[in-house]
Amino acid sequence: MHTVALQRRPCHDAYLCAGNTEIRSPNLDRLAREGIRFDNFFCTSPVCSPARASILTGRIPSQHGVHDFLHFQPETLSGHGREIPADSVVFLDGMSTYAEILAGLGYNTCLSGKWHLGDGLTPRAGFETWNPMPYGQTNYYTVPVVEAGALTRHEGSYASEVFTDNALRFLDEDVDTDRPFCLAVHYTAPHRPWGREHHPAALWDDYYGNCPFESTPAAGATLPVGFYAQPVGAEERKRNLAGYFAAIEGMDRNVGRLLDRLDEHRLADNTLVVFMSDNGMNMGHHGLYGKGNATWPQNMFDTSVKVPCLIRRPGHLPAGRVNTDLLSQYDWLPTLLEYLDAADRVPDGLPGRSFAPRLAGRSIDERKSVYVFDEYGPVRMIRSQEWKLVWRYPAGPHELYNVADDPEEQQNLFSRPGHGDRIRSLRRELDDWFASYVDPTFDGSRLPVTGRGQLDYATKEGAFAYRSPWE
Repeated sequence: MHTVALQRRPCHDAYLCAGNTEIRSPNLDRLAREGIRFDNFFCTSPVCSPARASILTGRIPSQHGVHDFLHFQPETLSGHGREIPADSVVFLDGMSTYAEILAGLGYNTCLSGKWHLGDGLTPRAGFETWNPMPYGQTNYYTVPVVEAGALTRHEGSYASEVFTDNALRFLDEDVDTDRPFCLAVHYTAPHRPWGREHHPAALWDDYYGNCPFESTPAAGATLPVGFYAQPVGAEERKRNLAGYFAAIEGMDRNVGRLLDRLDEHRLADNTLVVFMSDNGMNMGHHGLYGKGNATWPQNMFDTSVKVPCLIRRPGHLPAGRVNTDLLSQYDWLPTLLEYLDAADRVPDGLPGRSFAPRLAGRSIDERKSVYVFDEYGPVRMIRSQEWKLVWRYPAGPHELYNVADDPEEQQNLFSRPGHGDRIRSLRRELDDWFASYVDPTFDGSRLPVTGRGQLDYATKEGAFAYRSPWE
């Protein structure tokens, strides 16, 4: 059996099948219609690099040591005149990834698209075919990609199409063999930049440039008390949303190209297709435009930590089903390996629990979905179906929400009378869970993670940036 993992960052509800009637997303809707939509799926950290490391390894940031987005700069450190990530650090060294495990099972593995986890010139993490865009983001029409070990630039080609072209090339070269494949396609869309010049004119001018954007909070939405963020006016809101929506549709069209190619090669029913995002995204929600580091202090709003997850395999997975179990990216690696009858290959000490039975339409142990956890340096979250506690080390501010009655998280109940026992109980669960899995060397609650970026190994002095939030 083959696997195709599609990864990017739309809000968990930023496509039609999840209720947004203004975004045209026929191919994501097709995945949901032909498979399972997991509606309570969470990231491990609401920023890109830590979450991507967790998807690959099944470890939480306090186990793998990537706690913030990784900085890069335009000058090479190698002396070869090429632009490579300035950190050039081999993060995740010695840590098993799902691609590495599948390669050991005989899979032909390929990465096409965003990497953003350190050194990008050398094939990493078990991927045999290596075509990463090594940075956190890119100009959509000047796309740097590593090909044949060198960083090249695709001038004038749209980023989502470049990543898909390389993925299709891999599919076309691979399908003549009996060897199973694992293809990871990591889109940068819908990351910034969102300006009109960065996206196809047909999407911007003909549709999203005139969209009323009634599906997102109106301009002027206010931040919760105690948070600080860069203000966004009405015109900037419209530009941001037009670019964001256009980038999603551009990505959706390329997802369609991949699905069509699987059909052409008669591989659809033997390929597990997974669409997942690294982190959530506020697009006016809570008065924000950004993710967990869009505010100071870092936030854990559902719009930052909840991500889309669509999984399809025609004829083998239930079709058109919506699952509401509390699940996380740290559950993905054990789920994939159990589904492939390779549960014995799951590394020891991982926090996740397999939800593979759900892919067959069966129930799972209810205890596995009682809580989901998240972290961003010294900010940690525990969430049930009804309650969410956000705890900031060493001394707050803390938050408590009844997410069942207050899904928009408007009322912080932490300091309200009558919730002391609940806070103590959730705090105990939170501390016990993290104590079970944290590597003391990488313990985010003791590290100066500010949401401004990571420059080096977490253990190095000066590993985390302290620049002004909007410098």
